[in-house]
Amino acid sequence: MTTFDNREDTFEKKFAHDEELRFKATARRNKLLGLWAAEKLGLTGEQAQEYGREVVRSDFEEAGDEDVFRKIRADLDKGKIEQSDHQIRRTMDELMAVAIDQIKQGV
Repeated sequence: MTTFDNREDTFEKKFAHDEELRFKATARRNKLLGLWAAEKLGLTGEQAQEYGREVVRSDFEEAGDEDVFRKIRADLDKGKIEQSDHQIRRTMDELMAVAIDQIKQGV
């Protein structure tokens, strides 16, 4: 292998690793977001855990975060829970930081 081939292989491995971490962080953020919304909706125990898993599954509808945002928005509206779009999106951002930190710490 040439130096260029080694360098290319290293970049490909780093890219794959970064994408895996991004996927894990997003899934964890979605679970945390689901648990946050579940609390607002008055769900506890296994119902809250199942709702968290439901939010994770909702992220597979389309690329990006809009599918998750729409689910949370619709469920909070259905439950007549007051949360602005800004509050939901801010919570999504905050929980992404928490998820990344948890993954880095191996939690």
